[in-house]
Amino acid sequence: MELAKSAAIATKLVYIAETGSTNSDLITAALTGGADNWPNFSVYVTGYQNAGRGRSGRQWIAPAGSSLFVSVLLRPEAALETFAWLPLLAGLAMSRAVIDRLAESADAQALASASQVGVKWPNDVLAGDQKICGVLSELLPDGSGVVVGAGLNLTLSREQLPVETATSLALLGDPSARALAGGAIDADTLDDILARYLGQLRQLVETFDLNRGNAALAGLQAQVSRGCLTLGQEVKAILPGDDELWGTAETIDEQGRLVIKTANNQKIAVAAGDIVHLRHRL
Repeated sequence: MELAKSAAIATKLVYIAETGSTNSDLITAALTGGADNWPNFSVYVTGYQNAGRGRSGRQWIAPAGSSLFVSVLLRPEAALETFAWLPLLAGLAMSRAVIDRLAESADAQALASASQVGVKWPNDVLAGDQKICGVLSELLPDGSGVVVGAGLNLTLSREQLPVETATSLALLGDPSARALAGGAIDADTLDDILARYLGQLRQLVETFDLNRGNAALAGLQAQVSRGCLTLGQEVKAILPGDDELWGTAETIDEQGRLVIKTANNQKIAVAAGDIVHLRHRL
């Protein structure tokens, strides 16, 4: 499949019709081929993953052609301890790509959906309380870079969704995706959506690099915070080891951690964990 718009943004782009996992493929390529053959912003794309992985090892599979699966190799010049910002930037980039796509439509449903799209910390993309995209980031074993994978639901019908809390571009009213609901996306639409995401991500990562990973100085901390639907929500954080933390999501700190204010007014910074948005206040 030719993806000319996306290829013009990527340093290197590989499209494969089917694979186990674009993240695994790109990690293997980066480790065996080296930085010269797989430079910063190399991209792997497929329309069908038969062994995809989500966070915490969850299975991540969708019908062929119904979703966009893309992995991007990032080799930041910043210090390793700043890499935690990369998945947040990926989530922000995808949310902006979805918003732009929906907002360009004259469709009333699409326009209404665009106003509800944002990031659930740290990187899932939601439309209201329904998930349209998940992000999985993996550090290369040698620490030379990060592979950021994203899976965006495109034409999935309601019956095809893996869970009731998911959605797709088709269900949000995107005209092209809705016309193909339940089937496979066409090449031009796939290229358009992918190019929007890669363009947003490249711009954010270049700003990150120019500021040596200082997200606050670069204005990225503020941008991520503005695009984060989690802030202001009552949440439950399921932490490593299955410990739970309940409270109000207040801010994202300079390290990209979610700061939660508990019922006894403690402020605790969470670096990793599953976040549940609670429907009712504590």
